[in-house]
Order: sequence, then C-alpha cells, then structure tokens
Amino acid sequence: MLAFMRLPDQPFWQTVRQLAWRVFRVFARLYWRLTRPVTLGVRGMVFDEQSRVLLVRHSYIAGWYLPGGGVARGETMREALIRELKEEAGVELLAPARFVSVFANFREHKSDHVGLFVIGAGSYRLAPKPNMEISELGFFGLGELPVDISPATKLRILEIVENRESPDSW
Repeated sequence: MLAFMRLPDQPFWQTVRQLAWRVFRVFARLYWRLTRPVTLGVRGMVFDEQSRVLLVRHSYIAGWYLPGGGVARGETMREALIRELKEEAGVELLAPARFVSVFANFREHKSDHVGLFVIGAGSYRLAPKPNMEISELGFFGLGELPVDISPATKLRILEIVENRESPDSW
C-alpha cells in the first residue's frame, strides 16, 4: 500500500517519513484544539483629564500595554475588568466602563478573544500599589506614546481617539 503512494524516484523510507509527518500534523492540530481551548481576556483603556491613556509595563514581557488580563471561570468580562484594573494599576471604577468590542487573536495557534473597554476621566479613582506583575505604569498623551508600546495597543488607542473603524483581530 505504501509503495502505491510513492513517487517514481522516491525512496521507500522518504515516503514513510512523509506519511508519518502528515499523521503527526493531524494529531498535533487535534491536540492543540483540545488542550488550548478558546480563552477570553479584557483590556481597559483608561483616560485622565488631559486625555492621556494609562499604560502598564509588565515584569515578564517587554513593552507597554493597556492594563487587563484573563477572564476567570465564572466571571463576567466586566467583573474581570474591574478586578484586573485594580490588581494591575490600582484603578477603582466609580462608573461603568464603556464596552467597545471583542477582538480575536489567533497568533501562536491560539484562539484568544479580548474585550476592550474605555474608561473616561472622572469615572475612576487611582491608587496604584506596587506589585510583582507590573514594573511601571503611567499616563501618556497621543504624541508621547512610548517607543516600545505594543503595536496592537497603539492601534487600539488610535482607533478610539481618532474614532476609526476597528478590525476584528487584535
């Protein structure tokens, strides 16, 4: 049966290797789908009175990002946003955040989805506390964004500030 699938000048073991690789890829895809289910996260775009946006630098990854994180089992996106903003940046919401959209992120064979919320000036209290996860945080104007801001974070900020249409992907 394997000889039937062999190309005319292809050695037998090369055919076996190709077949094994195809089978491996099928099972690898199945494994990834079963062990890496859909994940859900949130990000908060927090603005101050000068229309600057709050960004955080994590201790475990390079660059600046909007504060946020994963939605825990049994938690709504809004509950996760409230928890993550308080944990990462000391932001305590005083009014509901405005939901913007859910973005998909399929990098690294993942199926991540990120809900984006906007928090306006005066709708929160800020009391940052040092923690192991965040090495720095600060408010930045549109013309003062850090050089090492993540590209997706910069795009989301520009889309909100300039009232642009957002894509479906993060």
